[in-house]
Amino acid sequence: MSTETFWDDVDRHLIRYGAGFTPRIIESAAGTRVHDSTGAAILDFTSGQMSAVLGHAHPDIVRAVSGSVASLDHLFSGMLSRPVVDLAKRLAGTLPPELSKTLLVTTGAESNEAAVKMAKLYTGKYEIVSFDRSWHGMTSGAAAATFSAGRRGYGPVLPGNLTLPTPNGYRSPFRHADGSYDWEAELRYGFGLVDQQSTGSLAACLVEPILSSGGIIDLPPGYLALLKELCAERGMLLVLDEAQTGLGRTGHMYAFERDGVAPDILTLSKTLGAGLPVAAVVTGAEIEEVCRERGFLFFTTHVSDPLAATVALTVLDVIERDGLVARAAELGHQLTARLLGLREEYEVVGDVRGRGLLQGIELVTDKESKAPADALGQAVTAACLERGLHLNIVQLPGMGGIFRIAPPLTTSDDELHTGVDILEASLKAVLADRP
Repeated sequence: MSTETFWDDVDRHLIRYGAGFTPRIIESAAGTRVHDSTGAAILDFTSGQMSAVLGHAHPDIVRAVSGSVASLDHLFSGMLSRPVVDLAKRLAGTLPPELSKTLLVTTGAESNEAAVKMAKLYTGKYEIVSFDRSWHGMTSGAAAATFSAGRRGYGPVLPGNLTLPTPNGYRSPFRHADGSYDWEAELRYGFGLVDQQSTGSLAACLVEPILSSGGIIDLPPGYLALLKELCAERGMLLVLDEAQTGLGRTGHMYAFERDGVAPDILTLSKTLGAGLPVAAVVTGAEIEEVCRERGFLFFTTHVSDPLAATVALTVLDVIERDGLVARAAELGHQLTARLLGLREEYEVVGDVRGRGLLQGIELVTDKESKAPADALGQAVTAACLERGLHLNIVQLPGMGGIFRIAPPLTTSDDELHTGVDILEASLKAVLADRP
């Protein structure tokens, strides 16, 4: 099939579902690179869809999938296999003792859907609070708690979804007298608004420890502890969506470990499957027991599939065997240093944020005004691709273009620095071409 025919077929036969497609035909992927139809190798600094923490076609994953498909991949949802129980036990061993029960599903939206249903059933209430830059999925319940995009044109969402202001220290108007970010005042103000909006049926707060689609917004140290306290005061559960931050990416096994604050319910996806469709909901015995007594139902086609469990077990094995949590922390320090260097060097690099191997830079017209620089972000994205680097840029109303930088945990030092070198060269070239 010629390139021209390929794109003609795309126009004729594919439903478009978001931003435009990357203008390359991808033929294969291995390690930190994908390869297009011309044979060009492209460094993948998004780990696929922020998922492939072990890189592409990792040999352990290939073996695990091949073996499972050949022997035990899918069952009637009421049947159980050893890999599913082994995974639940293994996950419990990596988490605080109050998180001991697992539901194995396939996607992040599905895990958040199940978590929201559990929170509503357990509390007997229905209101869900999330950040105003949140992204939790595209199914109805998860989409109702998603505020960064996709709100318009579809009619009413599920009732009872309320927002908190996203704690964006770079742009927040909440400031101490010395100009520093006052996140505590912002959070308390946000809950004041929640209390005014609430009908008295607050069930849960669903948040990411680092908002990714929301612009790589890292919750300030101390924020999570106060958030859990404010939730507890209202009889709400705290649900953490660690789709992108779980399994080592931030330099901790789970992002909440930095703060020493365990959620009532934890959702995992993306990184748990290393690029394959695997997700999980983890909670405590007391919540699980109450939900069971009240008839909790989440009987889906692929719940407790042995293939998904086998993949997730393999991911946990490789992360532990190869010391990838510590590796992500080490590479993260190098990445932070390089990105801070770009901020010092270039007037258009307004902010650097994130942790470990989930970091971002925000492009602006200049540091003083912080005005969004959308066209610049698009031009730099295209220039990076031409030079062999794939980056994803998030563009939200009122914010500049934010590059999400999330290479695999298996990235080498040379690959990391090559990627940042390409980013800098692309930025420099685009700025040089501006009138």
